[in-house]
Amino acid sequence: MFVTRLLISLFEFALLVVMSGLVIYLTYRLFIRANPDFDMESEIKNGNVAVGLLMATILISASLILEKGLTAVVGMVRLQLSAPMQSGLPLWELVLLIIGHLVMSMILALFTISLTLRLFGRLARRITPGKELQKGNIAMGLILSAVVLVAAFYVGEGVSALSKALVPQPAMGRIQIMK
Repeated sequence: MFVTRLLISLFEFALLVVMSGLVIYLTYRLFIRANPDFDMESEIKNGNVAVGLLMATILISASLILEKGLTAVVGMVRLQLSAPMQSGLPLWELVLLIIGHLVMSMILALFTISLTLRLFGRLARRITPGKELQKGNIAMGLILSAVVLVAAFYVGEGVSALSKALVPQPAMGRIQIMK
């Protein structure tokens, strides 16, 4: 039993290390490319605090959402390793399910953050958030950061619920109480 728990913990640690690097890289690259208003990377290089603050919040928010999706993945692996006869999943199917959950969580995180920023940009009628960020408006960076964080907190719970619902459950069998 100790060895099983140790293996599960090592798997979880390795998965989280890999996913943290992947989340940082993918989120940064995708949001740098997705911004049509200005070159975010050059603004960060020039010391634009507002853009840096927003990018930092985007990275944190994406990781918060993805972490919620990873909970179900770890539960799936725990079930497979602790009761392999109960779950009945072959290893290749388990690996595909893990990859599917992670990809789904990452897509939902990136979609949510992007949609939230675009929606806020449309709702702010008198100001253009992208232009304000480019000018270095720290107040706009703070507001957009708060918008992204609020969305991440709410959507993270939805990702968690969806991910848990998609985890295959073992059959518990039938219990006959009375004849």
